[in-house]
Formats: sequence, structure tokens, C-alpha cells
Amino acid sequence: MIKRKNYYEILGVTPDSDEAEIKASYRRLARKYHPDVNPDKEDLFKAITEAYEVLSNKMKRAQYDTLNGFFKSQKTNTSSQKAEQEYKFNSSEDPINNKKNSEDEKLKNRFSDFWYDFKKTSNNFNKKKEKISPVNGDDIFSDITISLKDVAQGTTRTINIMHTVQCPLCKGRKFINGAKCTVCSGKGDVSDHKKITVKIPKNVKNGAKLRISGEGNPGKNGGKNGDLFLKIKVETSSKIKYEGLNIYYELPITPFEAVLGGDILVPTFEGNVKLKLPKQTNSGQKFRLAGQGLVDGSKIGDLIVTVHIEIPCSLSDDEIKLYEKLKKLSQQNIRENLLNG
Repeated sequence: MIKRKNYYEILGVTPDSDEAEIKASYRRLARKYHPDVNPDKEDLFKAITEAYEVLSNKMKRAQYDTLNGFFKSQKTNTSSQKAEQEYKFNSSEDPINNKKNSEDEKLKNRFSDFWYDFKKTSNNFNKKKEKISPVNGDDIFSDITISLKDVAQGTTRTINIMHTVQCPLCKGRKFINGAKCTVCSGKGDVSDHKKITVKIPKNVKNGAKLRISGEGNPGKNGGKNGDLFLKIKVETSSKIKYEGLNIYYELPITPFEAVLGGDILVPTFEGNVKLKLPKQTNSGQKFRLAGQGLVDGSKIGDLIVTVHIEIPCSLSDDEIKLYEKLKKLSQQNIRENLLNG
């Protein structure tokens, strides 16, 4: 319990006030400074509620009075004046010890600093009710990973986004009947998942950001919703890459295709296309297939294929016999000029 807080002053009652007076004062102040009515007075409302919880409980009130030196007044009757109530305060909190102070100073001496500040701010507030301004919702940022096929063809994705939305129980007011909302714990909002279907256009670049308007966190007091920003991450591949509108492709071919040449089928994102290999094609040779790259409006890129000779993983006995026969027939040493540059 904080010694400097004077719960009697906060509720505007005295140590002689009974339970009915304390309850009536609390109800009056709670209605006036409830966050639903005065959102800017939330701290004051909490202090009023805290004071009432102590003073409305006989045991807590007795402990509070003992610890802070509050005693009921001794009444004496005189013929010239009515009985006057006197209260014992800490010497540093004596409310009437300097009659020469200004009106503001007298008020500050009589009430705690908290109640003094409250009186001044509440008077100003009553003169002119503050206008609640709309607050725009925050933007949400997330990543999404797509394949190179998605880049070439475009795609749609359903993603799960975490939103911050108004508490369904307290409707953003944070308190219900003077107590913190049990759903949002007094925050006024809760987290919620929302599924959103997003269309990803063709030819989107790695690192690009897509903006989905109005799918961010909701605004408050009539403010606009925030936006959702999706950062695109394109899956990397050791065999397929692209630069601009051109696609670069690592294409494996067999030894006999390299020697004999002929038409082979090259798989693309739009289906297979034919590539005519010349006879005795070397590993590392490049071939350009015009118009088979990415499309951007009237512009179309190319597919650039680099061939690599690869031995199949499994060979039949007949294939091995043929390679053995080829070995016997071969007369050329392809490494004889290796050191001659």
C-alpha cells in the first residue's frame, strides 16, 4: 500500500464518512471518469477504483487508517460555533498550515498532489470536451516464398496473417464494470488469425514487395485500416535461373545425343519445346530458344540452354558391352595435347 496516496481525498470523503457516503461518492466519480466516458482519465479511474476497494472493506480500511494515521474526529460543542471536525495527518500533509498562501497553494495544501492535478485538469476538461481523433491501423509485414515456376506463370496463395483486432467483449474499452476485461486483460484488443487469398503476378522479382490495401490492422475511432506488405522470396535452383526476362537452364544430355545430334525435348514451364542438337555437341555449349522466356506485356525473353553430358545412373549389360566395343574402336587420344595449351 502506498503511503502517499490519500484514498479519502481521492474519493472526496473524510475519515468520518460512513459506508453509504463512500459508496455514493464512488458511484458518482466512477460514472464521471469511466474510460467509456473519459478515455483520457483512465489513470484517475483506476485510482478511484483502488481507493474504493480499500475504503469499502472494513478490515482493509482499518489497516489503512492505522498505517497512515487517520482517526475519526473528536466533536466538541460551543455556544458560538458548530462542531468542527479535525483530522490527524502526517505533518508533511497538514492541509491548513499557511493562511497567507494563494488560492491555488491552499488548494494544493489541502489535497494531495494527485487530487490537486485532477481538480485542475477536470475543470479544463469540463469547459471544452476533447475531440477523439481517428487513428489509422498499423501495417503488417510478412514474407512469402514462391518457386521459379510461380515466377514464370504467376500464382495465387492463401496465407494466414496474424491481426490485432478490437476485443469482442469490451469493444476496446478495456474495462467492464470497473474491472479489467478478462478477455483482453485490459488491452482493448486481441490477436486473431485471418486467411487471405493473394494473387501473385508473373515475373515478380526476388525481394519485391506486394501491397494489399486495407488488410493490415484495423483503424480506431473511424481511422483507416493498415495495409499488408508481402516480401517475395524466390526459391533458388542450381539448374534454373533468370535475369530480366531471360531464363537460364542447365540441360543434361546423354553421350550418344551429344555424338549423334538430333531433336531433343526441353521441358519448360509451359510444356516441352524441341531443341535441335548438332552432331558432336560438346558439354558446356549454349543454345538460345527465342521467345521461351518470361513475358512482360509486349516483351518476351528467351530460354538459354547450357548442355552438359551426363552418364545415366544405371546401364544395362548390352549398353556396357557397346561402350566396351566403342572403347576398342576408338583410336583418338583426347588428352594428348592437354599440356600444349
